[in-house]
Amino acid sequence: MHHETQLKERDAQFALMQDDLKMVKDEYTKSKKSLHTSSSRGNESYGEQSLKINEYYQPPPRRVRKEKKESPREVRVDLPHFHGKENVEIYLDWEMKIEQLFACHKVSEENKVPLATLSFQGNAMYWWTTLERDRRLHKDPPIEYLNDLRGALRCHHIPSYYNMELMDKLQRLQQKTMSVEEYRQKMELYMMRASIRESEFTTVARFLSGLNLEIRDRVELLPYQDLNDLVQLCIKVEQQNLRKTSSHKEGSYPNSYPRRDFKREESVPKEKPRETPKSVGKDMLIPPIRTRVVKCFKCYGRGHVQAQCPNQRTLFFKGGR
Repeated sequence: MHHETQLKERDAQFALMQDDLKMVKDEYTKSKKSLHTSSSRGNESYGEQSLKINEYYQPPPRRVRKEKKESPREVRVDLPHFHGKENVEIYLDWEMKIEQLFACHKVSEENKVPLATLSFQGNAMYWWTTLERDRRLHKDPPIEYLNDLRGALRCHHIPSYYNMELMDKLQRLQQKTMSVEEYRQKMELYMMRASIRESEFTTVARFLSGLNLEIRDRVELLPYQDLNDLVQLCIKVEQQNLRKTSSHKEGSYPNSYPRRDFKREESVPKEKPRETPKSVGKDMLIPPIRTRVVKCFKCYGRGHVQAQCPNQRTLFFKGGR
């Protein structure tokens, strides 16, 4: 009896559970239908609004994703060779040239040192290999940047007294036989090598102090604003002086007429007649005759002629007596 009652209670509970499940399912289907109808109405209203908006506004253009371009490879740079000569001017010119080439070809900082060391030849190459070996032995970091390489090269090729000597050359610089342009270039080169930064007024005074007196005395009376104006005035004065000297050499002839060289015709010296020696007597005019060949036709003797015959004189005196 007890077992039957338990079975009945379970059946009743199962029936109640089924009723609850039906109610939950009905409520879920009703809510789903209501959500579907509201969403459809919302989509219709959104579509109508979007159509109205598109009548006045256009949608933004579609963004195109840009692909990253690969960085172009560096251009091959042909650097001038450096042989490591002891001349400081040659090294400084080489250093200036490679810096210009690196800036022109936009060489990265990592590749500057390898490219610069590839241009080493002769003594410079031997010096670089020994420097790298010594740094490895002492466990020093390798030279990777151009500034470090420049410092090592300057310590090796530029003596400690170079700046003092350069300043002395700059202070003693005079124009002398140089042209104005050559004098200016030399002064600017010394100032650049010595890393001198001064005001333009000081540079003008330095330029004037080295000019020749014949140019400086005339230029000081003329107005100028800066160094370039002063140099142009000096060049004009120099050209005027050259024209004057050339005109003095050629003479006072005008430039419009060609100069003719009037040379005096040198008279050819006539041959003077040979002077005959003054004869004292008749005997001097008679050319010398060999005494052995001479024969007198009066006495038929030898050694004299008929006019000099002694026999004729004796006969003349006898006949006179």
